[in-house]
Amino acid sequence: MKTNFPSVWQEMLEKAGFDSLTDIQQQAFEPIFTGKDLLAISPTGTGKTLAYLWPSLLALTPKKSQQLLILAPNTELAGQIFEVCKGWSEAIGLQAQLFLPGSSQKRQIERLKKGPEILIGTPGRVFELIKLKKIKMMNINTIILDEFDQLFSDSQYHFVEKIINYVPRNHQLIYMSATAKFDRQKISPTVETIDLSEQKLDNIQHYYLMVEKRDRQNLLKKFANVPDFRALVFFNSLSDLGATEERLNYNGANAISLASDVNVKFRKVIIDRFKDHQIQLLLATDLVARGIDIDNLECVLNFEVPFDQEAYTHRAGRTGRMGKDGVVITLVSNPNELKQLKKYASVQEVILKNQELYKV
Repeated sequence: MKTNFPSVWQEMLEKAGFDSLTDIQQQAFEPIFTGKDLLAISPTGTGKTLAYLWPSLLALTPKKSQQLLILAPNTELAGQIFEVCKGWSEAIGLQAQLFLPGSSQKRQIERLKKGPEILIGTPGRVFELIKLKKIKMMNINTIILDEFDQLFSDSQYHFVEKIINYVPRNHQLIYMSATAKFDRQKISPTVETIDLSEQKLDNIQHYYLMVEKRDRQNLLKKFANVPDFRALVFFNSLSDLGATEERLNYNGANAISLASDVNVKFRKVIIDRFKDHQIQLLLATDLVARGIDIDNLECVLNFEVPFDQEAYTHRAGRTGRMGKDGVVITLVSNPNELKQLKKYASVQEVILKNQELYKV
């Protein structure tokens, strides 16, 4: 399949060290490229973004505006898709534009005048531009719903449904997600399905660390003092996240939070600094779990046991991406929490001693 790619893409693949394509990338190519409706489920970190981008970009006609619309449930994921798309699309003479809330609508309308073939954004902002007749849905051939299970949530689905109602009858719909938990009634009955949800990612190691609840913040401070250690730290609640960030900063730890009230531009600055190893602990909730793609992220740290399997799976999927090694460590305070955690993954106990992790 790679041999059918444009030569410029083949050079990019070689430069990026792509030895082989993942299962989802191989299986999704033909149905997407040939215009079929597709529902594809594959674990986080298996390369789903490129699985749909490659075939859909190759199916576009250069210089014909507004052919492909990609919807994402949050600004982080939309921004991430845009960054990935930009490199591959520009290499073959295609233009992508990003449409997010919190950014200047006037500027976004100006960008549309340049005639981009690819539109990427969140449902609310995209629908605003459709109502203003700036996004012309009659031109759209393909709609991709990335993390469609999230897009089907109560807060998003009414926008998604309205957007789909604006497109021509013969459009292509592609649903992509890491989880098989969704309402089947919201899916087109003629859709072709690829379900790789049972695929095991053996490159991720799952651990737990026993610690008293009151000592969790101190333990994070110790992690922040480990040389060359970097982790994405997940919290179940915003209040715990805020209190922990305050405590860590007071104690001089190299940690910052990515709370939902941080504006888009500053979020990008924070993520870029984290990618560049300038921040050791990036604190977040599940709201941003789906939008962050950090190459070679060494560790995901759960401040506490996640509420459910789905949350654990998405958090774990931030590390060990594209077959690289990864580690997930969950802080546990009692036997009940450990029992719950064991429902999510096969875990081993570790301790942190002299700035090193040891298996118990």
